[in-house]
Amino acid sequence: MPEGDTVFLAGHRLDEALAGRTLLRGQLRHPRLATADLKGRDVLGVRSVGKHLFTRFSGDLSLHSHLRMDGAWHLYRPGERWRRPGHQVRAVLEVPDRVAVGFSLHDLELLPTDQESRLVGHLGPDLLAADWDDGHEAEAVRRLAADPDRELGLALLDQRVMAGVGNLYKAEVCFLLRVSPWSPVAAVDPAEAVRLSRKLLLANAWRPEQSTTGELARGRQHWVFERTGRPCFRCGARVRAGGQGAGVLERPAYWCPRCQPGPIA
Repeated sequence: MPEGDTVFLAGHRLDEALAGRTLLRGQLRHPRLATADLKGRDVLGVRSVGKHLFTRFSGDLSLHSHLRMDGAWHLYRPGERWRRPGHQVRAVLEVPDRVAVGFSLHDLELLPTDQESRLVGHLGPDLLAADWDDGHEAEAVRRLAADPDRELGLALLDQRVMAGVGNLYKAEVCFLLRVSPWSPVAAVDPAEAVRLSRKLLLANAWRPEQSTTGELARGRQHWVFERTGRPCFRCGARVRAGGQGAGVLERPAYWCPRCQPGPIA
C-alpha cells in the first residue's frame, strides 16, 4: 500500500494539472458510478488526507479515491498512450491539455464535499497536513501512547493513530529509534516517534524517490526496509525479516538484530 508521501505527491500533481479548469470528460468506470457524468464541472482542487484523495468539483461534489495496494493516478497529454491496460481504468478526468487516469481504484465514491469527514473523520492527525501544529502533534502522541503495550510496528501502521505511515516508514522509524518492530510502544518516547515519522514523510513528500538514509543511490536509500540478508549500514549485521500482524493485516517487518534489541517474530 502506498505511503502517505506517495499519495500526497499524487494529489499535488493532480491539483496542478486539473484545478481551476473545466472537465471535457469525466467518466467513472465503477459499477456504482457508471451513470455519473462529471463533464462540464469545474475542478476546484485535489487534497490528500493520509492515504485518501479527494478531488473537488463545482456543485459541492467530491470524488474520493484510495489507492490501496495497486491503485494509481497517471497524468497524460491528450492522445498519449496510457501505460496500463484499459480494463484497469476506473476514472478518466480530462481538461483541455491534460488527462488524469485512475487505474485499479477499488475505493471510489462520489459524495457532497461537506461530507468528506464521513470517510476520514476516524483518522488520526495527517502527518503531511499543511496546517500541522503543536495541537496535531499532541493528539498524535496521545493516540500513540494510549496503548503502551501494543507492538510499536502495528501502532505506527494504524491510521487511526496518525495518518500517513506505511510499511516502509514503520521499518525505518523502528530502526532509527533502535527498537524491534515488536517492542511495545512503552519502549520509546511517543513524541519522538511522531516527530520522526513526520520528518521522514516530509523529506520525501515532493519527490517520487523515498530515502530515509539521506542517499538516493540504488540500494542505499533505506536502512532496513526490503534489505533482508544484507549488511546493516550501521553495524554490519545481516538485516532480518518476519511477519507482523495477523490475517489481511499481516505485513513484513525488517530489522537489524544488533541495532534493534527487543522482541522478534
